[in-house]
Amino acid sequence: MSVVKIHDKSFETSIPESEIKQRVKAVANQISHDMEGKNPLLLAVLNGAFVFAADLMREMTIPCEISFVKLASYQGVTSSGTVKEVIGINENLAGRTVIIVEDIVESGLTMKRMIESIGTRNPESVHICTLLLKPDRLQVPLDIEYVAFKIPNDFILGYGLDYDQQGRQLRDIYTLKG
Repeated sequence: MSVVKIHDKSFETSIPESEIKQRVKAVANQISHDMEGKNPLLLAVLNGAFVFAADLMREMTIPCEISFVKLASYQGVTSSGTVKEVIGINENLAGRTVIIVEDIVESGLTMKRMIESIGTRNPESVHICTLLLKPDRLQVPLDIEYVAFKIPNDFILGYGLDYDQQGRQLRDIYTLKG
């Protein structure tokens, strides 16, 4: 088990790159099957979801498009509890099948806000795809159709996720030690 030190904290490998690749491919296959005949718009949430979104899109076998939205709710290792939109959605979503691609769903508050925002733009349907889900942290009911991994309530980084903007480049996912 590999250990990395970022700033003042140590993290150990919890999900190796090989497992991540397998699950991303499985999720991409499921989306490709479910969305056959459609041209979904993947709406990736920056910054954390950019690695997952890129790998997911490359594994999909149907036509699809991608765009990005940036929301902020984290400070250090804890959520600030408030979500502020930094970069909005510029695409016309009317009649579109939209798949929100997120790195991690914890409380669900960010996702709830995203769905409310997207809903005002008259999409045909909105779906949620997340790399990581912390089911014990959910505070709002969400229909999360595509989940690569369900994880415990630990602080994690790597594969796009960060600790104070560091660690996103790591190929594995790491968990904060003790």
